[in-house]
Amino acid sequence: MSLTIVPREEHNISRQQISENALKVLYRLHNAGYKAYLVGGGVRDLLLEKNPKDFDIATNATPEQIKQLFRNCRLIGRRFRLAHIMFGRDIIEVATFRGHHQEPSKNVSAQSKEGMLLRDNVYGSIDEDAERRDFTINAMYYNIADYSIHDYAGGIEDLEDGLIRLIGDPETRYREDPVRMLRAIRFAAKLDMDICESTALPIPELAHLLEDIPAARLYEESLKLLQSGYGLETYFLLRDYNLFKPLFPRIAQEFTEDESSNTEKMLEQVLKSTDKRIGEGKRINPAFMFAALLWYPLNKDAEELMASRNMSYYDAIMEASNQILDQQVKTIAIPRRHTATIREIWQLQLRLPRRSGKRAFRLMELNKFRAGFDFLEMRGAIEGGETAELAKWWQTFQNAGRNMKQAMVGDLGSPKPNYRRRKNYRNKKSNKSNKSND
Repeated sequence: MSLTIVPREEHNISRQQISENALKVLYRLHNAGYKAYLVGGGVRDLLLEKNPKDFDIATNATPEQIKQLFRNCRLIGRRFRLAHIMFGRDIIEVATFRGHHQEPSKNVSAQSKEGMLLRDNVYGSIDEDAERRDFTINAMYYNIADYSIHDYAGGIEDLEDGLIRLIGDPETRYREDPVRMLRAIRFAAKLDMDICESTALPIPELAHLLEDIPAARLYEESLKLLQSGYGLETYFLLRDYNLFKPLFPRIAQEFTEDESSNTEKMLEQVLKSTDKRIGEGKRINPAFMFAALLWYPLNKDAEELMASRNMSYYDAIMEASNQILDQQVKTIAIPRRHTATIREIWQLQLRLPRRSGKRAFRLMELNKFRAGFDFLEMRGAIEGGETAELAKWWQTFQNAGRNMKQAMVGDLGSPKPNYRRRKNYRNKKSNKSNKSND
């Protein structure tokens, strides 16, 4: 690697574009005699004239030294030791320059047999830290001392050429941390850039390494991939590089050569809708996306249960929902609060067709009704027929006045009486009467 220093007058980054809290951290480190640099995606995005999501900082101060400087500091991480400087909800992440983990004298790193880094608290110089960065476009450092940019791997040139390029031997770097394959895809989609040939070539063959990544980490990565505003393009790239299957193995079983399955249609629809909502600044819920992605595989499993165990449709859906969520959380650890919402959205698909009497009014009062209805509309666009008609009915019903709602429900006819329940009630009443006569 060769260092290129770009002086302030030759680049477009201004301190006015850097958050006030990040500047406070940079200046306090610098004034205390430490080296301090804005690094990574913040520098990259500023050079691209985008608004960075985060402002990360790298320094030669150790985590303990950083904590001494900042009372609002919290040290986190075991695999990577980091300092979080807290400014209310705003968190500035500060990392100590990392060294080469092969150094035997610094016994604070460890690798698996496959080459994956298990612990990595090895500190070094800024030159070593740059070599440890994943992509060239993330190995640029903005120096608060003189406002220059230190480019260690030709990142500025790759930005201009629109290339995602790994630093070092791609296969070795992927084995160190297989999530780098997902990051390559994410940056390519987010920045509308191409993955250079040497960086792209090993990915399909090494995709299986993601199976060894903790499910909790892959949950966080899945949100970055699919819920950051460019999920649809990311999904296509994940499929192209065989990376979707390790994340969603059950969903991948439904893939077809012409991408014509209902599962694939739903994938495109829900990711397109999510991208649009993010672009409009609207809130999104991961549970809705996961419910949509897993719906048609869930129904296929339910059909198999109905055939093999003579279950009713409702019971089969309930059993299949347990099975499919148990399978999915093994690869992506969806939190329990979201799996509960996923189940509610699925159950509403069974309840929304039952609208007679007071049911329609009661359904609209449910907390997750809107999510259930939105999902029904997506299903209607894919399935057509009765599902589309049902979605249309509910759309009209929601916007109707009280009298029209009553008329719409009346047109459906009266619900069938529950004779079993009445019979049980009569039996209980009869039993009580008999006991009183004894």
